[in-house]
Amino acid sequence: MKTLTTQVCIIGAGPSGLLLGQLLNDIGVDTIILERSSLDHVLSRVRAGVLEQGMVALLERAGVGERMHSQGMVHGGFAITHENDFHRIDLDRLTGGKTVMVYGQTEVTKDLVERRAATGGVTHYEASSVDLHDFDGDTPHVTCRIGGEDVRVECKYIAGCDGFHGASRRSVPESAIRTFEKVYPFGWLGIMSDVPPVSHELIYASHSRGFALCSMRSMSRSRHYIQCDAGDSVEAWSDEQFWSELRRRLPPEIAETLTIGPSFEKTIAPLRSFVAEPMRFGNLFLVGDAAHIVPPTGAKGLNLAASDVNYLFEGLRGYFLEGDASLLDAYSKRALSRVWKAVRFSWWMTTMLHRFPNQTPFEARILEAELAYTLESEATKAALAENYVGLPY
Repeated sequence: MKTLTTQVCIIGAGPSGLLLGQLLNDIGVDTIILERSSLDHVLSRVRAGVLEQGMVALLERAGVGERMHSQGMVHGGFAITHENDFHRIDLDRLTGGKTVMVYGQTEVTKDLVERRAATGGVTHYEASSVDLHDFDGDTPHVTCRIGGEDVRVECKYIAGCDGFHGASRRSVPESAIRTFEKVYPFGWLGIMSDVPPVSHELIYASHSRGFALCSMRSMSRSRHYIQCDAGDSVEAWSDEQFWSELRRRLPPEIAETLTIGPSFEKTIAPLRSFVAEPMRFGNLFLVGDAAHIVPPTGAKGLNLAASDVNYLFEGLRGYFLEGDASLLDAYSKRALSRVWKAVRFSWWMTTMLHRFPNQTPFEARILEAELAYTLESEATKAALAENYVGLPY
């Protein structure tokens, strides 16, 4: 068996693993990243695209801000529509100048992949049979197969950035971890199409027929979603049916300006809230989707992964550069404090904007009142904006 040695072994080459690896690489901490998928597959993932200011700052620190700033779109607000009413949430004004950046996760990943290659970082793609060993002992290591060869990676710490279905959280004994979960009784049917967005800012639509979202990846590529039944299949929805239903859920003056076109991606995403705690187990740290999942309504999934990276990076920097383990020891508490606030915000947005099956008339009226109050109250809009742009690290 071939043996490799590093200071931090990172499981997963998604945005969180690559970002953590680059931040550590730039301060001289050695890392090896193991990824079960191919590079082509990693770069084909089309997911979140709304970045909080904290994540933008981390990407700048990692040396990958140039293309983001030249091609990304700064948004100073977004809209919430209720039936035929239109309300703009002025993020800039309500937060004292804070904004969000619309820049696709695929582009973030490309930038980080190129930066890691340019700075000599080591990433092994298509690493199979990944197993974590002795992370609660004195000799933490990871075994896997790379290019048909058995490999052992010896390290001081392991960062589990391998997602909800990855090996990291599964390696933790059930007795050592507690999980919290809420599964929502609907999904999001989403399509990607090369058409201009209907608005220069995102539109969140609350309608009696269900929720809808008009988003974008660029000024020529749009991402649209509609709430659908949890048991729906992609095959049951033609492009024509999707566009027709989306129009019904938008105010007429917006629906009339909607540009339609063929989709090149169509998926149904189930919605759930999930948190695993703690996020540290000896020398193993869980990061991002390995530890928590949120509904996409509040645009927090990728951003939460970035805040985890921030806390773990600060802890590892303190340990390796200053011999101070205090921030490393505080990682789980610091990360979970922010995670639960984001989980609450995503749950609130999801509950307020969607229609639930078997909802009683009383519950429906309460949610209508909640949305009306939110859109009428400056204080509540300010709280909405504060959470949307991202709570401070």
